[in-house]
Amino acid sequence: MVTQTLQFKETEMIKKEDNQTKRYPNLNTVLMVEDFLKDHRELPMKISDIKKQLPKQIMHQTLQIILEYLWKSGKIIYGPRGVQWIYSEPHHLRKMFEDTLEV
Repeated sequence: MVTQTLQFKETEMIKKEDNQTKRYPNLNTVLMVEDFLKDHRELPMKISDIKKQLPKQIMHQTLQIILEYLWKSGKIIYGPRGVQWIYSEPHHLRKMFEDTLEV
């Protein structure tokens, strides 16, 4: 029988199943990593450097899940030098939102 335990913490959801633990990030944690990588887009960064420089500490496994999500969505690339932000908002979307009224 498979036992499954879910715990919710401030920055992540922890799932324990068959003696394995997976840590899934909270949306705030994903946005924190995303903003950090946007701000440091000029040079690729090693994962260890990203962990050290983030405003809050996160588990390595959680960071890997976030980076995998960002890679699959086409926002970052992995290379031999590290991780680098590559996504830029399409010009036509920026132009469309210029003259809009935010409610």
